[in-house]
Amino acid sequence: MTSRQQHHARLRRRLWQPPRPHGERLPERVVGPLELFYDLVVVVLVAQAAHHLAGHLTWHGLGEFAAVFALVWIAWLNGSLHHEVHGHDDARSRIMFLLQILVLVPLGSFIPEAGGARGAAFAVDAGVLFAVLAVLWLLATRGDSPEFRRSSRLFVAGTAAFAVVLAASAALPAGARVLAWGLLAGAYLAGFAVMLGTVIPIRENAVTVTPALTERFGLLIIIVLGETVTGVVSGLAGRPANALTLAVGLVAVVVGFGAWWTYFDFAGHRPPRPARASTVWWMLAHLPLTAAVAAMGTAMVGLVEHAHDSRTPTTTAWVLCGGAATVLATTVLLTTSLQVWGQKRGLYRPLARLCAVVAAACLALGAARPAPLVLGLALVLLLGVPWSFAVAYDVAHEEGKPPSRAAREPPDHVAGDWLPSMASSRSLSWSSVPGAAGGRCACRRCRERQLHGRPTGRRTRATGLRNLPCTAPRSTTPPEPWNPVLTRRDSRASRHARKQEFPL
Repeated sequence: MTSRQQHHARLRRRLWQPPRPHGERLPERVVGPLELFYDLVVVVLVAQAAHHLAGHLTWHGLGEFAAVFALVWIAWLNGSLHHEVHGHDDARSRIMFLLQILVLVPLGSFIPEAGGARGAAFAVDAGVLFAVLAVLWLLATRGDSPEFRRSSRLFVAGTAAFAVVLAASAALPAGARVLAWGLLAGAYLAGFAVMLGTVIPIRENAVTVTPALTERFGLLIIIVLGETVTGVVSGLAGRPANALTLAVGLVAVVVGFGAWWTYFDFAGHRPPRPARASTVWWMLAHLPLTAAVAAMGTAMVGLVEHAHDSRTPTTTAWVLCGGAATVLATTVLLTTSLQVWGQKRGLYRPLARLCAVVAAACLALGAARPAPLVLGLALVLLLGVPWSFAVAYDVAHEEGKPPSRAAREPPDHVAGDWLPSMASSRSLSWSSVPGAAGGRCACRRCRERQLHGRPTGRRTRATGLRNLPCTAPRSTTPPEPWNPVLTRRDSRASRHARKQEFPL
């Protein structure tokens, strides 16, 4: 092979690498701009569904939103997992993402009328999207080891069958079609849970949630939370400007901020336990959480539009308060799958019970339907209850925690009154210490006391000596930096030995 051919081969391998084998993870991989762009495209589809729900805030419209959102979220999960397990940062992965985006764009245009005139087009386009995902997984199975080949082929077959049935639902009537989408989404998620929980071979890194995947789920929540601000802005833009309308809008923004605070303070950016059931539960619990956040954004439009009403409309109150209750409940369910659930039982166990009570209070608030401003302020107070409990717990346990031994007893060579100033001793020059040129005590304690201008020859209370001159040899060597790990020898045995040698 000539040098030119070798150069082209290296270039081809760099731009078009084969998919990574199943189980081969990149531990230092971070979320790149390509994945962020893909997430933004998916959130555009979520925004389309949310805007349609804002104009049709009824129970039928809510069911249609749930079915459409579930299909979009499953497609996002499928594409994200494929890149997480098999993707590279090369031209091949970029083209695969671009192919999915080209199918997602027309799908988003069909969402506003997915339950009506354009439902058939939505079904066919969604079927094409899942067919593309099935092909991507099929291409990746060629590099899998034999132990993963069977499970990968089962997953490809299930995704392909889902695509065919989804496209075939275009022949159903409009009402039956939306119901079929919801049933298909539930069946696919159930099969996904069984596949991930039982069929995939047990092996390290096979079903591990990496930090990059954890960040992807958190970023999607953040972007969808932007829909709450979009809903408030849309509501304010369609109403005359006055103090009450503006107050309701700002309170609604605080409610959305409370949802962000609840998720990221207790569950966000935290990995699940390295177990199959925890991994499956962690992934699937994000579906109702993300849908609830998006639904809250649509309800905020109606909340602002009816700011002057004496009572909040029924659907608006139930969607907003039910969304807040779902955020609290799913956040608690997420925490049960996290590693911190077992590490901080004293915090998370009572916090789970408290969040359940607050979620029930949110539902009761939705049933009461007070005025929009009162409902918003009540939701702000309810969402602040779990956070206040967590802060009070941390403060109480910090105050009740006994000081460590290092804080109670300074190392042998240092006096406790000037221990905090050791960090500044490195900035002092040894030659500037008085008497250093003539030679002084070479022991570490005396040299460090000389740097701070303190008298030498006195031992600390840890040595058992008082007012005895230091008999160490003289030296002009500058003192070494203090290392508490190497110099801490204040054990009971060493104290006893020193007392035997110096009985005073």
